Amino acid sequence: MDPSRLREPLALREIRDTLVPYRANRRAMQLESSEDYELALMSLCAGKEGYARTEPESIRVAFAEEIESPNPDLTLLQQHEHVVLTLDPVAVARIVSPPDPHQGFAPPTPAAKAQPPKKKKPAAPDAVSPKLNQCGRCRGNLPTGRVVNFCPECGYDLRRGHCPQCNTELEPNWRHCVSCGLDLAKV
Repeated sequence: MDPSRLREPLALREIRDTLVPYRANRRAMQLESSEDYELALMSLCAGKEGYARTEPESIRVAFAEEIESPNPDLTLLQQHEHVVLTLDPVAVARIVSPPDPHQGFAPPTPAAKAQPPKKKKPAAPDAVSPKLNQCGRCRGNLPTGRVVNFCPECGYDLRRGHCPQCNTELEPNWRHCVSCGLDLAKV
């Protein structure tokens, strides 16, 4: 699937049946039952956590009221499967730009060590610092008293910066964010 498609309005049915079907994603989403999956979809439609905006607003309100009830009616998903959701671009950027799996856990090459240090840019909000000993992705604890390039829990590349506005992964020499255009020199 083309990740740019996630920036367009999507029908609930398309999310449920094509983009994030239950059977293909239940383990990744740590769901124990199809009812848990349907409740997660209802929460998305209700606007919980701000991950999506549902249109029309009256349907979002219906989902929000139902999700708060003691025994939510899951048939609401089928009744409103054509409702349109627009995903939050910041949340999409976090999900779509995971660390590069080809980066590996190898130490830097000797040639990279011999290069003179580059001019440092301000650290991204989720970069490792002495005060912050948590991974910016999984919030797992990081080892102290040593240089940590990758999270030992999830493998997240802690050396890469992220845009403070939209959380897109940035290359060290970029002056502007490729997703939102933020001038990184002014950050």
